[in-house]
Amino acid sequence: MKKIAWPPMPGRRLLAIVPPFAWLSLWLLVPFLLVLKISFADLRFGVPPYTPLAELHDEVLTIALSLRGYILLFTDSLYLATYLNSVKMAAITTACCMVIGYPMAYYIARSNASVRSILLLGVILPFWTSLLLRVYAWVGILRNDGLLNNFLLWLGVIDSPMEIYRTDLAVYIGLVYAYLPFFILPLYANLVKLDVRLLEAAYDLGARPWRAFVSITLPLSMPGVIAGAMLVFIPTVGEYVIPEMLGGANTLMMGRVMWNEFFNNADWPMAAAVTCVMVMLLLVPLVLFQYAQVRQFEAQRGGAR
Repeated sequence: MKKIAWPPMPGRRLLAIVPPFAWLSLWLLVPFLLVLKISFADLRFGVPPYTPLAELHDEVLTIALSLRGYILLFTDSLYLATYLNSVKMAAITTACCMVIGYPMAYYIARSNASVRSILLLGVILPFWTSLLLRVYAWVGILRNDGLLNNFLLWLGVIDSPMEIYRTDLAVYIGLVYAYLPFFILPLYANLVKLDVRLLEAAYDLGARPWRAFVSITLPLSMPGVIAGAMLVFIPTVGEYVIPEMLGGANTLMMGRVMWNEFFNNADWPMAAAVTCVMVMLLLVPLVLFQYAQVRQFEAQRGGAR
């Protein structure tokens, strides 16, 4: 029987690294470069609705880069307000998911194995239904003649319907509902691996439950908290469906702006510039997360030595 000749260690690393990097380059980097190219074009009527960056006429190569979209982004107060509002709504949504999701993830991680599977199923179950249908269900709940107002009127809690639908509050409710599982699942994966003996040792040394939580559980769960926060914050900034269906005309978010520029105004260069700046903006939390991960890895290696 012949033995399989495995490549040396550097070759194995290349085999493990090259396929995912090639996949990311094909489906993420190449489309982003195309959008970046369109962002430096100028608007025109035709197909495609933007000018080429380079043209060859009579053996003369002409390169034209238009900065109209980027200049308008940083001079028009509407776009600046939209960026700030998108970041604000994403940050508040992330904070709400932390407050709601941490106790849920902690309870699931500390439950019995039989009950834990059922609780996890309850967290994952909404993914089995289309996001569009779930958000549309919230329209029926939050509108003035919807389920929530009718129930509160029947109880006598309110005298007139509350104005929730088509407000920022409705958008926050929809965002937290849609992205809460994205925070719970990575945090649960971190908490379920926590060594319970550390807490038992803290209790034996006289620490109260809240002290053991603050000193042991919370610091050890921070990687899960950061990972969950990134999974909530990053897609929320560019969310389109929820603000469009639950928000009002004054609900400014980048997803709606990009949709309007691409499809309503047919201004592809402006929409591409908005997209590129948003991607650059989202790179900041990703870099901070990577920096925190490297620091934690180095600290663990130093402690192991």
